[in-house]
Amino acid sequence: MNENLFTRFAAPQRNKTFLKVPDGGAISYAASFAAAARFAQVLARAGVKKGDRVAVQVEKSPEALFLYLACLRAGAVYLPLNPAYTPAELSYFIADAEPALFVAAPQNEVLIKTIFAGPVLTLADDGSGGSLIALAANEAPDFEDVAVQKHDLAAILYTSGTTGRSKGAMLSHGNLWSNASVLKELWRFGENDVLLHALPVFHIHGLFVATNVALAAGAAMIFLPKFDPDAVLAAMPDATVMMGVPTYYVRLLKDARLSRDVTAGMRLFISGSAPLLSETHREWRERTGHAILERYGMTETGMNTSNPYDAERLPGSVGFALPGTELRIADENGAPLPQGEIGMIEVRGPNVFQGYWRMPDKTRAEFRPDGFFITGDLGLIDSNGYVHISGRGKDLIISGGLNVYPKEVESLIDAMDGVAESAVVGLPHADFGEAVTAFVVSKDGARLDEKQVLEKLAGHLARFKQPKRVLLVDQFPRNSMGKVQKNLLRDRYSDLYAAAKTDAG
Repeated sequence: MNENLFTRFAAPQRNKTFLKVPDGGAISYAASFAAAARFAQVLARAGVKKGDRVAVQVEKSPEALFLYLACLRAGAVYLPLNPAYTPAELSYFIADAEPALFVAAPQNEVLIKTIFAGPVLTLADDGSGGSLIALAANEAPDFEDVAVQKHDLAAILYTSGTTGRSKGAMLSHGNLWSNASVLKELWRFGENDVLLHALPVFHIHGLFVATNVALAAGAAMIFLPKFDPDAVLAAMPDATVMMGVPTYYVRLLKDARLSRDVTAGMRLFISGSAPLLSETHREWRERTGHAILERYGMTETGMNTSNPYDAERLPGSVGFALPGTELRIADENGAPLPQGEIGMIEVRGPNVFQGYWRMPDKTRAEFRPDGFFITGDLGLIDSNGYVHISGRGKDLIISGGLNVYPKEVESLIDAMDGVAESAVVGLPHADFGEAVTAFVVSKDGARLDEKQVLEKLAGHLARFKQPKRVLLVDQFPRNSMGKVQKNLLRDRYSDLYAAAKTDAG
């Protein structure tokens, strides 16, 4: 049986609207699928075969989405890369994934060719031009989808590692379809829905959760190039559902135009990628009359849990395990813990990824013998069955919905002249959820300052990974084994950004 994800999306073909774009235009499903067919023909003529990786570093546009669909049709493995990644970061991904083709913005073509020896195609930021568009214009609007099985790879998404080395999470056609089909039913998506899409499409939230669910349901999307409060509020009366990160909701709450009237036509607001503060949940409900639905997922698994559609959406909770997904709270050996006790969240189900690209030892280490994946997140299940996230066992920072692992930042800081040691943590921030914050101990006699450290990091890290602040300290708090106690740093400086906001105001 052909398990191609695109084939499932495309059956039957629909002549209704798929994308509504900012200039007021609309693109039908039929036109979108035809564009994907033309792009798939271009990929095939460039020598891309089933299982080959196609690296893509472009801005969000309808054409970027069609390229994702083209990769599914061609049986290629889609490798989305954040446009903010630096050449040093891209060099690692290229060496590790060994893509057969790279699609870049035209202004980056020369740079990419200095670090990638294979064919490079271009796609303009607004999707209107580039060599990919020019080549596709000569292709037929149909393509025989490559047959794949459910375990064949559809995408590789890189997620930072605690050792500083990024890991490629391998997601199959079956992984993506299982999540999309379950969420479509759970969140009551239908072909009359209009999803307000302001998320990036290099990330699992905007690419797989939002887009795949809309495709599975035959819904339309208001496809905004980025989150902008003016554009979001203007589009809301024409939408029925919005997916966002907590930062979006915090910023909208600061806008006096947000009201029950503006949100009257909406049936659902969904939040994920970072913890939603209970305060934000309550304030949103007071202002709009809507209770935000919070869910929990990760790159390796897609979504694992969701608050219910009909029953209480509990502030501070991520709800229940999705149908077909098993979730348990376990001790360090994988043994289930009693209800109410904090432990490691472990999951098993058709949504769980195939492992880390070319990291068999790491893959084995992250799975229990009975098939449960160790998420690295700590949590508990309360007496009513709701899952609560208590913390992150791997020190992951989620800033603005994007993952940052401290070790990657610390390694760069520690290599700087005059630095004895560094510690990077996430501190509460009203806009970003957590702000990347670096603490640095200088070597004796060294003269370091915050600006100097930040300038040195700028060329090596994407902006979302760069610290918002660098604080110079004399020493770090340590336990009896000499390990830095990051929890004490978080507690001691928990009001750092609140204080900065107060001072500024």
